[in-house]
Parts: sequence; structure tokens; C-alpha cells
Amino acid sequence: MYREAAQAPEAVRAQLHANAARIARLAERLRRTPPRALVTCARGSSDHAATFARYLVETRLGLLTSSASPSVSSVYEATPDLANTVMLAISQSGASPDLLATVSSARAAGAYIVALVNAQESPLAQLADDLIPLHAGPEQSVAATKSYIASLAAIVQLVAHWSADAQLSAALGEAPQLLAHAWELDWSAALARLTPAHNLYVIGRGLGLAIAQEAALKLKETCGLHAEAVSAAELRHGPMALVHAHFPLLLFTQNDESRAGVAQLAAELAAQGADVLVAGAAIAGTTVLPTQAAPPVIEPMLFAQSFYRMANALALARGINPDHPPNLSKVTETV
Repeated sequence: MYREAAQAPEAVRAQLHANAARIARLAERLRRTPPRALVTCARGSSDHAATFARYLVETRLGLLTSSASPSVSSVYEATPDLANTVMLAISQSGASPDLLATVSSARAAGAYIVALVNAQESPLAQLADDLIPLHAGPEQSVAATKSYIASLAAIVQLVAHWSADAQLSAALGEAPQLLAHAWELDWSAALARLTPAHNLYVIGRGLGLAIAQEAALKLKETCGLHAEAVSAAELRHGPMALVHAHFPLLLFTQNDESRAGVAQLAAELAAQGADVLVAGAAIAGTTVLPTQAAPPVIEPMLFAQSFYRMANALALARGINPDHPPNLSKVTETV
């Protein structure tokens, strides 16, 4: 896990170069024939990347974006009308049966299939009308890391071309170097807080919610730590009842319109005596985790990169091998 996560900067660098012409052609097609909606299809870490895609597509393109429920196709054998839509299928392996069933059904129902996949010879890649390879290289650890970062980068590159946003393209061009800096940041302050923990909330909002989801999964998967991802907007709608003195919370807040609300929540939680760790802002009474400054759309992938290094160290501190989590395998074959 440590070695593969450290490779993310070079994976993104290679991806941006290799996919430039391919994504430019796809973006031109999408501008020429705009879909009525975008539908995402993914599981696990890839589904967290799909959360990021939804926020980015809806805020930058104004295009309705929805997440497909694979069980609709694989279990209930129902076929929603997807004429004049694009399905964005995201996967590291491209081999999960329920994902393939959903994509096959969507294609038959009129969707144009765009696949973001690391395994270029996978069944999902073969089903796609347009393939965007992640170029993350082999990933042996059960916990996906560099392929998740690569998924975020591919989504940003697609949206930047689709929206003809030169500023966003330029920001993404700096991502490999910024990812390398983010990898070197010292998040050891989180180890003292989280090594003895049993439960915690991971909080984000907007584009940062995707990182909260990913971090919560990795804490469960690699550290044996029960973590729940919650939107900063949802915490007060019930989950706050579990927050007590010394209850740990990890908050991610990128520098966009969502920051003020997340920062206010962090200050309130700290005032209640909770053990609050914050990445992305300096809030009095909290443990501040250092972050690499970047445009708001790029910040979430940098948070993820810094988090992966900390999560690997946390797993080891808790006596767990992060590369071999119990009861899990690399390819999850949900039906």
C-alpha cells in the first residue's frame, strides 16, 4: 500500500499525457451531442470517485448526474430508460459481475458508455464506447490508492476539456508535483489520536465528501477502525447524538464555497470537547493536519494522498498489516 500510494504522482503525470488526445476527442463529442444526464456506475473506492464526479459535473457543467444502483440490473433485472445519457463506469479491475451487468443493461437501454478503468483488457473496457485508461499501473494491495487518485485526475481532465476550462486544465497540470509534496506532509499528529480509537466520523462537504467517504473506507479496510463518512450538512440531522467529549472526528475542507460551513462545524465540535482533526483549515481547538495549497478542485486528491500515508502508518501502529486486510480480496465479485 505504501509503495503504490507513493506512485500516484507519476501515475497521474503519465495519465495526463497519455489520455490528452483521447479525452479531447470525447469532450468534443459530448459538446457536439450533449447528453440529457450523466449516470455513474461504480463500487467501493471507485464509487467515491463517482461522488467527486457528481459534484464536479453538476457545478461545472450544470448537467444532472445520478448514481446507478447495480442491484436494479443485476438482482431485479429492471431496465431504466437511459436514452441520450452517458454512463460513466469507474473501476480498477473492470471485472465485477454486477458492474458489468449494469453497464450491459445501460448500453441496451440507450446509454453511451464511458469507462474509467485501470485494467485495459478487462471486460468493462471491452464494453465501453469510449475508454479512459487510468494508467495507474499494477496495484497489488487490496486497498486501492493510486488508482483512486488516478480516477479523480481523469474526472478532472474530462470535465476540464468538456467545459473548455483552460484554468482547470492548468491547475490539473500542476497536480503531479503537488501530489508529491502532499505525500511528504507530516500527519503523525493523527496517529496519537486515532491509534486507540474505536469509532470516528469522517466529515466532508461538496467535492470533499468523496475524500471523507474514501478515508472512512480505508480506516475500516486497513486499520480495523470503525469509521463513518458523513456530510458536514448531515451531521446535525441525527449523527451528532453520538458525539461526546473526546469522540474523534476527521474533517476535510477544501477552499471553496463549502469551507465556511465546515470550519464553523469544526469549531462547534471542538467547543463541545470532541477530538477534532482538520485537514484544509486552521481552527482553534482542533488538531490541524498540514495540507498542500492548491486550487479547490485539486485539493481533495491531495488530501487523499496525504491521508494514505497516514493510514498506512496507523494500520501498523494498530498492529495490522494494511496489505492483507481480513476477509477481503482485490477483485470483489458482487452479483
